Amino acid sequence: MKIYQQTLEIETESRVTYKNITEEVKKVVADSQVKNGICLVQTAHTTCSVLFEEYVHDHDFNGDEFLQADLNRILDKLVPREFTENSNYRYPGPKHVQFLKELAEKNPDYPADPGTILNGDAHIRGSLFGGNQTFAIKDEKLLIGSVGYVYFVDWDQNRPRNRKCNVLVMGE
Repeated sequence: MKIYQQTLEIETESRVTYKNITEEVKKVVADSQVKNGICLVQTAHTTCSVLFEEYVHDHDFNGDEFLQADLNRILDKLVPREFTENSNYRYPGPKHVQFLKELAEKNPDYPADPGTILNGDAHIRGSLFGGNQTFAIKDEKLLIGSVGYVYFVDWDQNRPRNRKCNVLVMGE
C-alpha cells in the first residue's frame, strides 16, 4: 500500500472563486505512482468546497463557466450574502468576534478588519457542499469521465486569499 500526499496552493479573489484544479490533481496522481486506489481532494478551509462538475466551455464576463454562474444565482437566493452584521445571520457572535480580534493581534497574516469576518454565508455554503471529493484510480488514471472536472471553490467573498487544498493518493 502506497500513500502519497501533496498540498496545492490556490489563490482566490474577493468574490466567489472557482478554480479548475483537474490537471493539478491528475499530476499528483501520476507523481504518486499508484496504479489502483483512491484520491482524496480536501480543502483545509471551512468556507471552501471541492466540487466535481462538468466542464462548461462558455463563460460570463467574470470568467465563470455558465454552470458556475447558474449555481451562484441559485445560491444567492437560498443563502444570501452577509453584507453587514445582524442581517441574515447570527454569525459571528460577540464571543467569536473577540476571539478573531485576539487572533489578529497574535497573527500578522490574519486581517484585523472586522468586515472580513462577515462570512456566515460562506460557512453555510461550505457546509452544504462539503470540503472534499474522493475519486477512484484505475490503471494510473483518475476515473472522472470525459467531461468531469475537479473544482476548488472559495465561497468567502470578503478578500483575496491564499488557500490550501490537500490531495492524498492511496493504493497499490
